[in-house]
Amino acid sequence: MQWLKDTLNLRTSGKGLHEITDQIVQRLHEWDVHAGMCFLFIQHTSASLVLSENYDPSAQSDLETFMDRLVPEGQNWYRHTMEGADDSPSHIRAMITATSTSIPVDNGQLNLGTWQGVYIFEHRESPQRRSILLRCLKIE
Repeated sequence: MQWLKDTLNLRTSGKGLHEITDQIVQRLHEWDVHAGMCFLFIQHTSASLVLSENYDPSAQSDLETFMDRLVPEGQNWYRHTMEGADDSPSHIRAMITATSTSIPVDNGQLNLGTWQGVYIFEHRESPQRRSILLRCLKIE
């Protein structure tokens, strides 16, 4: 077995779901990983990682709308607003979603379901730079 590691530095265009499946698969191909386990961790408190449907864009829209309704911006009880109205809600959204995930690798591919993709769920309104630690246990 071999332990491989890298950091994916990505830029989001602002709030919403941003698919990163291809960037992860590209790295696995560069590493020539045919079987193993892929571990992901996002190093931020206002964004998260989500496995979600990547076929129909309306599924993404529904998830974004759900999160906006679950944790709305502009509530008068928010105290942490140093960086704007989306500050506290972004941290709450990241707290209730995943900041890490692990995905098996088989036959050189992430072993995702037919319509699954890996996403950064950006909770801030403005574009952000995000770092995702990518670790892979390669079985030889």
